[in-house]
Amino acid sequence: MAPGMYSTNPTQHTLQPIVTGATVIGIKYNGGVLVAADTLASYGSEARYKDVCRMKKVGEYTLLGMSGELSDFQYLGDTLDELADEDWQHEDGCSMGPKEYASYIGRLMYNRRTKMNPLYNQFVIVGKKQGAPTHLSFVDNQGTAFDDDYCATGFGALLAMPILRNEWRADLSLDEAKAMIVKCLQVCFYRDCKAYCKYQIGNCTGDAVTISEPLAMDHFWGHTAWTEKRLEDSGVIADTW
Repeated sequence: MAPGMYSTNPTQHTLQPIVTGATVIGIKYNGGVLVAADTLASYGSEARYKDVCRMKKVGEYTLLGMSGELSDFQYLGDTLDELADEDWQHEDGCSMGPKEYASYIGRLMYNRRTKMNPLYNQFVIVGKKQGAPTHLSFVDNQGTAFDDDYCATGFGALLAMPILRNEWRADLSLDEAKAMIVKCLQVCFYRDCKAYCKYQIGNCTGDAVTISEPLAMDHFWGHTAWTEKRLEDSGVIADTW
């Protein structure tokens, strides 16, 4: 373009996250696997959209939870819907499960990252096909993928993972697993400015994939650590708020 000339093309901002979601937590329990996320999508640092489902059912047996850019998640959701439709049209008696979808997402994320046009997301992919063991995978925006018994994305990778490491057991009941997830979400809500007090829990068993209605967590902001002055030195007061 010659100096002083203006482009007629619109300015595009496609390589930075704008509307984002925070932590997603996945955990296996005895008989199934759970994934949970709050319902907030932040516009920058503004708590803008407070009723957003950051989970998506894919196929018959798989549930996907998302951290990161909401529009990239919507794009990937449409892509996975097309893949599920194509899988159904084969009518070969076989269908993709969580392991196959996790592998596909990992390769897609790596492909986009290699082209320097990444999808700014981290995913937790969970599910359970009939007669098969439960599956839980983590995939990030660079295509890094691994399977585990529990995982957390976003800031929750720092805040929630210590709790999961200390308290997770293979014989957890459904109620115990839900209580552990709520505890992790509470910790994130108190310490992450992009977390929220409403959340949803998705449950995958061999029989069904379900996503709960938004639930409200209990929270309390009157702790003395947040209300009383703790440090006083040379007339300078430092508090925990």
